[in-house]
Amino acid sequence: MRNLSLEPFWRTSIGFDRLFDLMDQSLRFVPEDNYPPCNVVRTGEDTYRISLAVAGFKPEQIDVSIQQNMLSIAGRAEQSASPDVLYHGIAGRSFMRRFSLADYMVVKSASCEDGLLQIELARELPDAMKPRRIEVRSGKSLAPDQPHTIEHKAA
Repeated sequence: MRNLSLEPFWRTSIGFDRLFDLMDQSLRFVPEDNYPPCNVVRTGEDTYRISLAVAGFKPEQIDVSIQQNMLSIAGRAEQSASPDVLYHGIAGRSFMRRFSLADYMVVKSASCEDGLLQIELARELPDAMKPRRIEVRSGKSLAPDQPHTIEHKAA
């Protein structure tokens, strides 16, 4: 197995710290608990949906928060000591799932229905970051409103 080093990128790139941190973090092998199972779906050009299977959890037992481009979803399990349960096959343990979000990603809504937690996300670029069309005019002058001085002759 080869070890991948990001050192050359750190030396020659400025302002990509967050991207390199994410790459470095993903290269470290740490077994991750993938409970509860989830889907991440692109629903439009700039919209996404995260669906988590949270069967057995009530909406008040689930906490969704975002801090510094990190979406955290936590579930607190309440263990009911019912003597009538013969087999407990639905996992009801507490969980914590984290998702790294790109810049300008916002959480639009979160809903819990039929055992699925649905989180709607959208990328909202500021107006200054959106592409804009620049008008191309004909002629030689880039600033047509400025007076043209050809030559100054002393009289």
